[in-house]
Amino acid sequence: MVPEPAPIRPRGWPPIQPPSWPPSWPRMLARACRPSVLRLALAVIAGVAASGASIGLMATSAWLISRASTHPPVLHLMVAIVAVRAFGLSRGAFRYAERLLGHDAALRVLADLRVSTYRTLARISPAGLGATRRGDLVSQFVSDLDAVLDVLVRVILPYAVALGVGLCSVALTVTLFPPAGLALACGLVVVAFAVPATQARASRASAGRVSPLRGELAAGTVDLLHGLADLTACGAVEERLSQLVATDRRLRVAETRASGTAGVGAALTTMVAGCCVAVGLAAGAVAVHAGTLDGELLAVVTLTPLAVFDSIGNLPVAAARLGAARAALRRVASTLAAEDPTPEPASPALPSSAAGGRHVVELHGVHASWTPDRPVLRGVDLRLLPGRRVALIGASGAGKSTIAALLVRFLDPVAGSVTIDGIDFRDIPADEIRRLIRLCDDEAYLFDSTIEANLRIGRPEATAEQLREALAAARLLEWVETLPDGLSTLVGEHGVRCSGGQRRRLALARALLSEAAVLVLDEPTEHLDEPTAQAVLRDLLDATTGRTTLLITHRTAGLEAFDEIVLLDSGIATIQPLSVVDA
Repeated sequence: MVPEPAPIRPRGWPPIQPPSWPPSWPRMLARACRPSVLRLALAVIAGVAASGASIGLMATSAWLISRASTHPPVLHLMVAIVAVRAFGLSRGAFRYAERLLGHDAALRVLADLRVSTYRTLARISPAGLGATRRGDLVSQFVSDLDAVLDVLVRVILPYAVALGVGLCSVALTVTLFPPAGLALACGLVVVAFAVPATQARASRASAGRVSPLRGELAAGTVDLLHGLADLTACGAVEERLSQLVATDRRLRVAETRASGTAGVGAALTTMVAGCCVAVGLAAGAVAVHAGTLDGELLAVVTLTPLAVFDSIGNLPVAAARLGAARAALRRVASTLAAEDPTPEPASPALPSSAAGGRHVVELHGVHASWTPDRPVLRGVDLRLLPGRRVALIGASGAGKSTIAALLVRFLDPVAGSVTIDGIDFRDIPADEIRRLIRLCDDEAYLFDSTIEANLRIGRPEATAEQLREALAAARLLEWVETLPDGLSTLVGEHGVRCSGGQRRRLALARALLSEAAVLVLDEPTEHLDEPTAQAVLRDLLDATTGRTTLLITHRTAGLEAFDEIVLLDSGIATIQPLSVVDA
């Protein structure tokens, strides 16, 4: 029995820091907006100008109508007439500029965040993703990032514009009639802060559940589509569909509640606007009667609040959007702040090229786990000598794929070391490791492109002859030559136009084309019947002649040609050699 290892941080990792949850999404958003701050500022200025033109149009029109009712000389009205025309024309121009500049800046921020998020996911995948499902990743990368655009365009910009418009409107109204200005200021505070706070309390539970439920629905849908064959075989399709329907129902309820609270906010905003108009009218009428306010200005102080609230009346809706998007923004910030499980070395070392592509890869007393509470490997030793073929066998869940992840540095050991030519993997750039060691796993992922494009991922500069040699080694050349478009044949999404065996062989050809010194083949005969599996295995042995090859499989038949067969028993005991044939 191997003793339990003491908790060890992988060498090179930063010291353990106390968790800082939830991540600071405002700081994340502020950093992302820095390159576009000038465009955002211009959008705010254009928005204030557009709203100011609307308010100026209402105020000037009110004064013009009131003044015209006294039948003054027409020249006394010319300035107001020109101002009405100017406000009416400029309002549309400024509004267009606001939309153009605001969306341009927001889309630039969104593009930068998408690139950063993708790079982060590529950096922490798969060790840093834990139990995150594929559909949930899709939801994070699409809907959660779209929440950034929503917040910038429909929350931050409206509030910034409302702040500028509110200050200018209150200053104008106070100058004309202080009581009306004070009432307008109180109304703006209520609409900008009190109404959203009331909405937030009413919709906190439902709004906080919308984003997770969308992620759950997306994850369930993707799982259903990708696992449809297995679910059909097990008769579990109806059960999964009912789970999706239940999730969709909960999502609709949460969105309905959030929409209901937004309607309440709109009603409260209208009520506050009406109160401001009533206060201005009542106080203004008294002031006109007392002779302290000109009659022409009564319409101005009464109708101006209507234009102000028309411009900023969407603030409660903006606050509701922020409440709904907050969970999504936290998830984006959490992803961007994720610790790298396989950090790059500060002073990288490179294996010697003098070995001529013949490298020794070793695992020394490796303890590994994907999560701290679930150890997968304990005290594992393995040695891959140049040119030797090693078969690693064990039951499902024994930790075989974890060893494959260690060999391409998708995961670092928590104790022990993985070395190549005596150099620890943690001292070598990950790209260099994956250049020397190529993993061909059981999924055989193909991109929705041509056969040639999928092969060139292994070596972009490969010649046509090298592509043909790789296909011939993988026993695919004859099939490709029978296709009307040959190497230009489209494989379809996830290689849907190819059979399972053809997808695996294309992935193998891609790995062979890479000229990696070590090939790790993870369950290449999974889901194949025994005769087909034996044929594929023979082809693999022929194709990998002269290369160091590690075959990971749960099958025990057909392994006579391997130099070494080792057994992994649940990842807890050390690897035990079953038979060794001297090279």
